Amino acid sequence: MKSLIHCLFLLGLLVINIPAKASDFPSWVKQFRSEALQRGVSAETFDREFKNVEPNVRVIELDQKQPERAKAGFADYLTKVITQLRIDNGRAAYTTNQTLLREVSSQYGVPAEMIVSLWGLETSYGKNTGGFDLIQALATLAWEGRRSEFFKTELVNALLILQNGHITRENFKGSWAGAMGQNQFMPSSWNRYAVDANGDGHKDIWTTKGDIFASTANYLNKNGWNPQFKWGWQIHGKDGLYKLQPEHTMTYQEWLSYGVKFQGALPSLPATTPLKLIIPDGGNGRFYLVTKNFDVIKSWNRSNYFALTVGLLSDFVSKGQSNAMVRDTSADANFNQ
Repeated sequence: MKSLIHCLFLLGLLVINIPAKASDFPSWVKQFRSEALQRGVSAETFDREFKNVEPNVRVIELDQKQPERAKAGFADYLTKVITQLRIDNGRAAYTTNQTLLREVSSQYGVPAEMIVSLWGLETSYGKNTGGFDLIQALATLAWEGRRSEFFKTELVNALLILQNGHITRENFKGSWAGAMGQNQFMPSSWNRYAVDANGDGHKDIWTTKGDIFASTANYLNKNGWNPQFKWGWQIHGKDGLYKLQPEHTMTYQEWLSYGVKFQGALPSLPATTPLKLIIPDGGNGRFYLVTKNFDVIKSWNRSNYFALTVGLLSDFVSKGQSNAMVRDTSADANFNQ
């Protein structure tokens, strides 16, 4: 009896998570078809790709789930995300693809280690790209209505990718929210930034490394990456850092005068270079000074945690440090002035 009640309870939750008018999906498809055709999708493409498409209950569940607030601080987040395995795999990926990475880096002015870092954090260097059918996932989200217009635009872009032959439907997989490929572009980002690096007529961010690396670099380049600067540095020093507001900005010379110490060698920067203070968790032993390139990383993902992790992983990949440096935040021996 308890088992039956439990099953009925779970079924009730499932019904709650599905929009009340699920039977309206065919009507929505019919209406959306007119919009898609007006935006360049052919009738043949639409009818072929929407054949047998129905809402995905799991996508609805994930979309409606309230995001959990991160209970762990930045230090715990770092140790979970930047594992020694991820660093080792990043160095191996860097070495294996160094010729191609150098070519892409030279063309777009974006460091090879930054390309590798984003690749590693997004899909573990191409291993975890998502298994959801993208047309079904995006159609579900567009129909569900919470962010209908946004996902309708993404769905149109996804249909055009298929229409233009850049990938087959069978291989058109990604995350439940529509991110795709080894660098997890949304279809609109693919449309703006994807590159056909090898000239085969396809912007293949799923399997072609040249296209994957060039597309990532092009994204950062188009969003303002400055090749004269790195992303930032961890700093240490005055107790007064705790009194400063997050994102407090001074010139490089002013920070030196303030008494901060930089991890590793003292940067070679023009004295007037503006540097912004990032204080994850309100301090707690970790402070960073970042250049405008940090904001370029945040154009990819607005989280400070994510942007700092991308930068730090790129350093570990290029400098050969172990993830012990992730845990060691305050030893004076690690900082120079």
